[in-house]
Amino acid sequence: MTGRDAVAPGGMFRFVGRGRELDLLLSAVRRPPAVVMIEGEAGIGKSRLLAEATAVLTREKRPVLTGFCHPLREPYPYGPVVDALGKAGPWLPATGVPPAAGALAPFLPDLADRLPPPPPEAPRTERLRTIQAVRSFLTVLGPAVLVVEDLHWVDEATRELLLLLARDLPGQLSLVLTYRAEGVTAHTPVLGSAYRHPPGTSGAVIPLSPLTGNDVLELATDSLGTHATPALAAALYARSEGLPLVAEEDLLTLAEHSRTHGYDGIAATLRDADVPRGLREAITERLAALSPAGAAVAEAAAVLAVPAPQHLLAEIAGLDREQAMRGLIEALDVSVLRETDGGQYVFRHALAQQVAYRHVPGPRRALLHERVIEELGRQTPPPLVQIAHHTLALGDRRAWLRRAGEAADQAIAVGDTGTAETLINQILDEPDLDADRRSRAALSLAGIANRGVDPVAHAGRLRRILADPQLPKAVRGEIRLGLGLLMFNELADGAGAGEIEKAVEELEENPERAARAMTVLALNERQPPDAAWAWLERAEHAVKDSPIEAVKAMIYANRLTLLVYSADPSVWPLMDTLPRQADDPELRLQIARALLNVADGATEIGHDRRAVGLLEEGRNLLREMDYPLAECYTDLAVLRCDGLAGRWNGLEERFADLVTAYPAMNAPRIEQALFLGQLLAARGQRARALECFGTAAEEGERYVVTIALRAAAGLTAVHLAQDAPGRAWAIAREAMPLLRRSGSWAKATGIIPSAVEAALACGEREAAEEIVEDAGHGIEGRDAPAAAAELDLARGLLLRGADPVRAAEHFADAEAAWREIGRPYETARAAEHRAQAFAETDPASAAGPLEEAATVYTALGATAALARVLHLSQRLGIAKPKTVGRRGYGGQLSPRERQVAELLARSATNQEIADALFLSPRTVEQHVANVLRKLGTTRKNVASRLAQEKNEAAL
Repeated sequence: MTGRDAVAPGGMFRFVGRGRELDLLLSAVRRPPAVVMIEGEAGIGKSRLLAEATAVLTREKRPVLTGFCHPLREPYPYGPVVDALGKAGPWLPATGVPPAAGALAPFLPDLADRLPPPPPEAPRTERLRTIQAVRSFLTVLGPAVLVVEDLHWVDEATRELLLLLARDLPGQLSLVLTYRAEGVTAHTPVLGSAYRHPPGTSGAVIPLSPLTGNDVLELATDSLGTHATPALAAALYARSEGLPLVAEEDLLTLAEHSRTHGYDGIAATLRDADVPRGLREAITERLAALSPAGAAVAEAAAVLAVPAPQHLLAEIAGLDREQAMRGLIEALDVSVLRETDGGQYVFRHALAQQVAYRHVPGPRRALLHERVIEELGRQTPPPLVQIAHHTLALGDRRAWLRRAGEAADQAIAVGDTGTAETLINQILDEPDLDADRRSRAALSLAGIANRGVDPVAHAGRLRRILADPQLPKAVRGEIRLGLGLLMFNELADGAGAGEIEKAVEELEENPERAARAMTVLALNERQPPDAAWAWLERAEHAVKDSPIEAVKAMIYANRLTLLVYSADPSVWPLMDTLPRQADDPELRLQIARALLNVADGATEIGHDRRAVGLLEEGRNLLREMDYPLAECYTDLAVLRCDGLAGRWNGLEERFADLVTAYPAMNAPRIEQALFLGQLLAARGQRARALECFGTAAEEGERYVVTIALRAAAGLTAVHLAQDAPGRAWAIAREAMPLLRRSGSWAKATGIIPSAVEAALACGEREAAEEIVEDAGHGIEGRDAPAAAAELDLARGLLLRGADPVRAAEHFADAEAAWREIGRPYETARAAEHRAQAFAETDPASAAGPLEEAATVYTALGATAALARVLHLSQRLGIAKPKTVGRRGYGGQLSPRERQVAELLARSATNQEIADALFLSPRTVEQHVANVLRKLGTTRKNVASRLAQEKNEAAL
């Protein structure tokens, strides 16, 4: 191959030595969802690898959207990702963009007319909505690739966004990240938190190593043709040590020599030039050859350190328009600077800028920094981050502190908490920082930490702030309260209560804030009820003379919460008189809290209809204000109410959507696990049900008593269904001390009847009687209809063997109570128990309750529960309950085959089907074969075939 006329300025050298890495990258992104990380030192060729991959993917009509992180940036939330999304116009569909994507409209003005309208402004939830919007936006693009380069310079807000996106990628998206390993500290993973590919997500980590000697020879041959001798290539390789950037810079130098002197002596030029090894010298040589105007422009660009227009470079360099133009053209011609897509100018790469900056003499450098500050100060709005950077470069630390504080405030105001956090940390690291400035900076950082959606990362930040021994006591209390609230509310971590208790003492000079801490402690379930009321009364006393009505309203909302959780009937008249509106936004916020908290408590104690009404009132009030994450908790409460009311159709998908929308929140995952556990148990998929209840039990063990007891009840019931009473009683017996210590008798968790049944199955009648007696005392005088229904069920279980008639009466009372509350599954379960009580003495009387139970189980799709009822009917020799099915089956599924098909669609094994339907494994094998034959499909595709059949029937 003959030599090129060297390499054109800004031209691209031949792609060498990266074939395997390119194949690995392309293979990963072609199998989305995928996360690919490209690691390598500066100048190793990360961007070039991506450029080659982009060219291939573009030919395949696969969108590639690229954004860049920068070392010096103005406040711009999620800047790298927003820049990438702004290039998605050609692939954004005209219709079908999800409403959530509307939150991106302010960030993408060129695409705003093609996006749904943005939601109402809510600054404290803006980050969460933006993250949801980014995912929705990327989902509608189809098989796209999102690239973010130079992640070692990423801000925390963008890092958080990428982490949460990587944990739950849209199905057709590939995420590619590049970074320098030396730019990421050992204590800070690339994405800020430990990242492992989720199930179903492919990907790779691609480390780039230096080129080999043969690679450099190939590169030189492509540039210089036959003049690239092995000796010359060996010299290039020795100087570059295989770093492509250095080899290319040397080739540019040689190309320049060839243009003026031809190829004679080219090897001597490289060998004899007064240029030591490495990039620094190659760049320095090129800078030294510039004319005064070219050097002045290069110096201005090096000091400015960000892309800049020609007129700004001219002002900083002290050149007139004509001189600046000539100097800029010269710098472009010799590849010192390059032009960006936006018509601005910057060094070809960051290393070149750093070399050029050091090349500027100190006095000249200081003068240029002063000019930069002056010119930037004239802009509207002024780029405060850059001004602070240049102020610090001048060594004026006092002025820098002021500038950095202003820049941090600006970043917080526009929602760029990543930039704000970087600046505030720099301020806090400043030696001899005065106490007032330290306190303000620490409080600002604490405020930022509580505004994100990754509570684990933010708790870590707050702990680092608290480690500062110079924090004043009151400031420490504020920050510790923030940490405790984060642990208590978002992380469901019981240790948060300890932090809040410490905050109470540290906030003694601020009674309103101390009272805030006390009211949270009053709601800690892992303490006796007397302790909870003591904290509340202490809070009320602390603010009795306070003029701040919102604080008193907060404490009153928590009093209502305690009343409802203790099933005190006095709560309902108080709720009837609670105002539903207020002019003060803080008062409205506390009214909304009261409505939502009491709704949650109403669900716990069995006032489900009241709960639904209160939730609706609270939701309407929330639409008028900004209540962080309240939308999540409200949606979650609605899902739970729907589950209890038997509205199971589509509920799995709605839970999954909520978990996806709030990936860093624990509460949606816990409630999802509890619901799926019940659903799977009702369908007979007991192994998976145990996994779900186990997951919830791990979370509940840390903090939430009600969760722990509900999970224990679920585990106990499943072990009983598996005929493992010993395991069931072990779990229930372990839960009893927690129930007694917390006094949570009025909350319907299911543990009382489950524990009694398990104890009786193990011959522990005395323990069962003690549980029933304690539960009776626990709800005496309480307005707890669900707990009363559970107690009736437990009493019936105690009497079933000795006095089946009285047992049936208790089961009938429980059935009537559940029907009044509005929980069909529990109603059917009580009816089933009533039928079992009749089984030995009056089988004919069992027919009615079995018919009722079968009807409910059929409607719910509770396959195993229905099979249990049918099995009991058969054993008693009574008429089989009517269920939905088809007759004259022929090529269609029989009712039994349909039950099998529905379990197959949910990935049940043959053994699980046998257990659920009371069938032998051989019979199940026959039914499975018939199902697959009649549906004309494979086991893997039964779900899609049933869905297709349903759609056809609807038409």
